[in-house]
Amino acid sequence: MRIVTNEKLVSRNRKLAQYLFFVSFGLLGVGLFVAGRQIAPENELDVALGLILPPLVLILAYGLTFFSVRTTNLWVRQPRPETAIAEGLKGLSTKSVLYNYYHFPARHVFVCPQGVFAIVTRYQDGRLVNEGDKWRKQSGVAGKIASLFRFDSIGNPSADAIRAAQHVQTLLKSIGKDVEVKPLIVFVDPRVSLTISDPVVPVCHSAIKHELSLKQYIYDLGKPQGMPLTPEELDLFEKQTIKA
Repeated sequence: MRIVTNEKLVSRNRKLAQYLFFVSFGLLGVGLFVAGRQIAPENELDVALGLILPPLVLILAYGLTFFSVRTTNLWVRQPRPETAIAEGLKGLSTKSVLYNYYHFPARHVFVCPQGVFAIVTRYQDGRLVNEGDKWRKQSGVAGKIASLFRFDSIGNPSADAIRAAQHVQTLLKSIGKDVEVKPLIVFVDPRVSLTISDPVVPVCHSAIKHELSLKQYIYDLGKPQGMPLTPEELDLFEKQTIKA
């Protein structure tokens, strides 16, 4: 299997997560300092600044903290999705190609003899329940509070995967190839517990030995008839959608 990863984007976003962490931490310190300083009541400007600056600085610090944690979750948190997916797909056809971080909102695009797949990933752990296109996380009060601080809401991976597949299908149509792109949801954290009921989008786990193994799902699609894209079409797809 050939793997094509947008390493520049990965490296840039990892650095961004680090910068955001230090900046947001520094702003929180500034906010606490500003909020705790003494105000001269006879100075109207000082009073006004004392009332306005603390909440503004703290709101900005909170916003940066949110983006810092979200960026860290997506680009730093282990296991890395691109690595987990590649490990989980080992042994499939050598003609297969896995594209990482080039075709957003499809974070990963997998082309293999069984078809073309637009993959969205989730890093969440804990107990997750999917019924149709509805998702929820089962946790107690402590778990909900922890999730709030970690900014790791599950969102709606079903809707995200469908939107990703539609986008990749549009890209393929732009090179004159009308092929079905299948949406796929892949979890990567080994600690996650999944309860799936009538999913509108297939749900898998990257681990080979998991009961929802991604590799086994691909195998279960049946004996392939050949690659959905010729080498020439793959080359054209890459030229039009992968920027150096």
